[in-house]
Amino acid sequence: MHLRRVVDLSRTIGPDTQPFPGDEPPELTCAATIADEGYNRLHVAVSSHTGTHVDAPYHFRDDGERIDRLPLDLFLGPAIVVDVTAHVDRQPVTWTEIAPQLDSLAPGTIVLLHTGWDRYHGTPRYFDHPYLSGDAAHHLMAAGIRTIGIDAPNPDETPDEAHPGAGWPVHHTVAAHGGVLIENLCGLHQIDFPTPLLSALPMKIDGGDGAPVRAVAMQSA
Repeated sequence: MHLRRVVDLSRTIGPDTQPFPGDEPPELTCAATIADEGYNRLHVAVSSHTGTHVDAPYHFRDDGERIDRLPLDLFLGPAIVVDVTAHVDRQPVTWTEIAPQLDSLAPGTIVLLHTGWDRYHGTPRYFDHPYLSGDAAHHLMAAGIRTIGIDAPNPDETPDEAHPGAGWPVHHTVAAHGGVLIENLCGLHQIDFPTPLLSALPMKIDGGDGAPVRAVAMQSA
């Protein structure tokens, strides 16, 4: 297969990475230099949910599969970008709204929710993102979808003092079906070609509940 184009959909992990509320920011420290040791080496300490990452079922289920045991086809496959950029702060995305955009939906398809909220990364408003309704998540799982991505920190409503949330229905539904979630994507507007192939392969962390990924969308010739 010849690739005509590869689009990077990943956040850079560094000092400007915005952690989820209550999570730790990444720590990147110099561990060796060419001047002292003859080579450069960086020590990286990150949460399993740092930057652009995937959630394994184990993140919300003690009996759920862990990141290193999941089949890799959950992280690689044809994708559909669903445009929900008209949504406003904390507005749910319903099945009725997105179903008309999913005519070619088939089992194994990766559904990417394009909210446009990546433009608020690094600001408090980033956590006031639109989110997928629990009912829509049930419909997607019933259609054979096992991977959902979003260009926001969370496919569920992110809770805070003013917004308690609804108990993580999307996370629970997807985990119950053995599926995965891709969070903190960016640049979905760059996918301006049909039938993109998405790759979001995670780090193989022993027993992990999630892992950072390098997410890309590929256009074949």
